[in-house]
Amino acid sequence: MDLNTVVEVRDARRHTPWRPGDGWLGGGTYLFSEPQPHLRRLLDLSRMGWPPVQRLPDGSLEIAATCTIAQLSGRARTLDAAAAPLFEQCCRAFLASFKIWNMATVGGNLCNALPAGPMISLTAALEGTCLLLAQDGSTRRVHVVDFVTGAGRKVLGEGELLRSVTLPARALAARTAFRQVSLYGLGRSAALVVGTVDPVDGSFALTVTAATVRPFRLWFPLPPRAAELRTALARTVPDAAWFDDIHGLPAWRRHMAFRLAEEVRRELADEDRAGVREEGYLR
Repeated sequence: MDLNTVVEVRDARRHTPWRPGDGWLGGGTYLFSEPQPHLRRLLDLSRMGWPPVQRLPDGSLEIAATCTIAQLSGRARTLDAAAAPLFEQCCRAFLASFKIWNMATVGGNLCNALPAGPMISLTAALEGTCLLLAQDGSTRRVHVVDFVTGAGRKVLGEGELLRSVTLPARALAARTAFRQVSLYGLGRSAALVVGTVDPVDGSFALTVTAATVRPFRLWFPLPPRAAELRTALARTVPDAAWFDDIHGLPAWRRHMAFRLAEEVRRELADEDRAGVREEGYLR
């Protein structure tokens, strides 16, 4: 897509006052996929030099907004964490070509705030926190589940920038289960559900995305029974929050989310029982 309204591209390392018509340029895969008539100037983040993925001293994982999907996938293969498989599962949920993988960024996927954004699914399920930079230099942190407020909507203020997402060490040590479904064989995610079991207290969390206009995360102090999970999901996600587009009707998305949630619950419950057997408590 030729963005013929853009008259200037500036290096984001050189701070300039934000003005109407400005936009951040990360990988550009979405930006250049359709007309953007409101844009006049792009601020290019590609030379910021932020490390794509780094392990912090407290064991948490910081993912730069400019980290590409290919970089995240590559780092996940060497990541020493129980939740490492979830990274590749969510990267594969893109169903995108290698060209997109090498240009699309984690930050761009979050900031587009599309229901099917798999980086939203990954970071919301692993209790990610967004670091936001304002034009005046101030910063604030927002949980990923609160960062996306609706289809295409997020809490970013005028000129505010998503710098990174940090995943806590405890979440990285969680056991995970992943389910995703599309209406078409190679279609966009219509429902994506992730379950996690906390490594310390054994609590269970279920994160629902793609089927809903924003991420929903349910937490239980103990792994729930099927009826308990179903009731909680029905109470937590209002009818108006089930997404509606050509990739699936709300009723079907709701049905699939409930079905996948039960599959996730059973998988993690079976792992619990298997672990008990290995310890010799069940015969």
